[in-house]
Amino acid sequence: MADDAYLFLLPERHPRLGAALTAVGTLECSQTPAVHGWLQAHGVSASSEHVRILPAGAEAFIPEGAERLPVPLSEEETVRVQQECAPQSVTDVEAELLEFRETTEDWQALVQRALTAGVPAPRIAQLTGLDPQDIARLTL
Repeated sequence: MADDAYLFLLPERHPRLGAALTAVGTLECSQTPAVHGWLQAHGVSASSEHVRILPAGAEAFIPEGAERLPVPLSEEETVRVQQECAPQSVTDVEAELLEFRETTEDWQALVQRALTAGVPAPRIAQLTGLDPQDIARLTL
């Protein structure tokens, strides 16, 4: 095991960085007492989406103040981590954007149904991330 990678805890409401530890498959280092102790000390399990891994050389992307732990990887594990951390292709991202558009296309109708059902406008804003003024315009 020659290459280092970094396990880190992704802060809440932070864009996803690196790969989820579970996404790279079983890593030999994840069975070590050091990793078990680190996870236990932070009250998270290895299956948590907040437990992320980045390959060596990418530690600059770890959010400031995030808890981190350097871990050794074999050559094969390093390749898996690098592949899992590779950026998505443009077509994949464009497909996600189209899905988002389709999801948000009828947001006014959804908000109107929620208002009719008795969900308060501030709660709708909190759940959807919509601007409260946009929601208020629907109540006029």
